[in-house]
Amino acid sequence: MNKGITSNQPKRFLRFLFRLPIWLYRVKLGWVLGKRFLMLKHIGRKSGRPRQVVLEVVHQEADTCVYFVAAGWRGKADWFRNIQMNSSVEVTVGTRTFKATAVVMQLVEAAATFYIYARRYPLAFRELSRLMTSETLQSTQEDCFRLAQSVPLVKLKPTKSAAND
Repeated sequence: MNKGITSNQPKRFLRFLFRLPIWLYRVKLGWVLGKRFLMLKHIGRKSGRPRQVVLEVVHQEADTCVYFVAAGWRGKADWFRNIQMNSSVEVTVGTRTFKATAVVMQLVEAAATFYIYARRYPLAFRELSRLMTSETLQSTQEDCFRLAQSVPLVKLKPTKSAAND
């Protein structure tokens, strides 16, 4: 099976393109990306320095402000490896910023969350699954389970102090 583009990290130009949305957040224009994207601030596992990445929101629980994001490159993305070392993060969605804890989801729960995304955005799910796995997956529970086996899903849970803001 071909590993797709997510088996290796992006090269310079692609990495540059992926980082462009960070500048929108830095100049206070993150709201332009809507609620489908968020900026995650985390700490580098080697450097100990603050890092930032903009990620697509796979799902959001509106009542709890919990966000779910997928870790591309089959779990080899730097941000994913960083949050495994230090799960304390800061999340910015639109103009709202809050502290959160990043939790890697278990397979069954991740598959169920991917299924919610696949039902809501079937075309995006097919295209993203093709990019992530080199297979065009369908919006079925079985395909969502297959995706969850190779693409880790992370739950971003607001900390108690953030929930009171």
